Amino acid sequence: MLEARQLETKLASLYKAGKIVGGVYLGKGQEAVSASLGGSLKWKHDVFAPLIRDQGGRTAFGEDLLDCARTYLGSVEGPMRGRDGNIHRGRPAEGLLAMISHLGAAVPVVTGMLLARRLKGELDGVVGATCIGDGGTSTGAFHEGLNAAAVEKLPLVVVVANNQFAYSTPNDRQFACEDLYDRAKGYGVAGHRVDGTDFLACLRVIGGAVASARAGGGPQMVVANLLRLSGHGEHDDGSYVPDTLRAGHLGQDCMDVARQQMVDSGYATAEEIEGWRSELEDRVQRALAKAQQETKPDPWHETWQACSQNPALPFEA
Repeated sequence: MLEARQLETKLASLYKAGKIVGGVYLGKGQEAVSASLGGSLKWKHDVFAPLIRDQGGRTAFGEDLLDCARTYLGSVEGPMRGRDGNIHRGRPAEGLLAMISHLGAAVPVVTGMLLARRLKGELDGVVGATCIGDGGTSTGAFHEGLNAAAVEKLPLVVVVANNQFAYSTPNDRQFACEDLYDRAKGYGVAGHRVDGTDFLACLRVIGGAVASARAGGGPQMVVANLLRLSGHGEHDDGSYVPDTLRAGHLGQDCMDVARQQMVDSGYATAEEIEGWRSELEDRVQRALAKAQQETKPDPWHETWQACSQNPALPFEA
């Protein structure tokens, strides 16, 4: 959570300075939810499809800090080699899927990957997970993917980060049910609710959902209630969010809550946490500085192609 917050604070500054091409979408306020999911999964074993506000989950799952820095700054050394949008990075061979801009689409993709592993006899002890926003639950892809996973009883975990707005559309203009949690029963999957601002509760509930799926409990849907503490992206000021909502319980920063919980529970002292923050700030700065100095792709000498003419290698990455 600390690394994600430090990294995204720097990315926001670079974006405003004109150093980043494309959008910057921050996970501020969602780190507890995202990191709890990513930290419950196993790198190179499980499947994780993060969304735009899942830097905390990416970091907890095992993504290299340089992968993020290089992709945002267009380095040819990054996983996308400077060829794609900064949020679309991934390492599928390690289980980290590239983020899909068509929200909701990751649910059927992860479902399909889990079914493929079952057919290959490689599903034992594997979990597939993705995080989606409240707006994404209104898409056809979300319905088709979750419905298929429920019918096949696949170990899929879908965490819905209900940040109260689909961009600027409030909940009451998105869905008519009283609570998104109620949809779980309709799909025939296990449903869970959690306060997305409460770090320890997120660890317990989301971690428990992952453990249940891993143990054969079938699909799990967790609805985490929180508030996006920034605009939809750095291009958006979020002026449509009422001040009363910002000042309420959901408007509290999960980072502040987590820090106090760590201290109160005796897991760490305030001085230790500050030391971690300082160390991570330095690590982030070094990664970004390195990525800024690396070569950018040259369109005049680019040899990559999506489809190869070599009959022995019909598709080449």
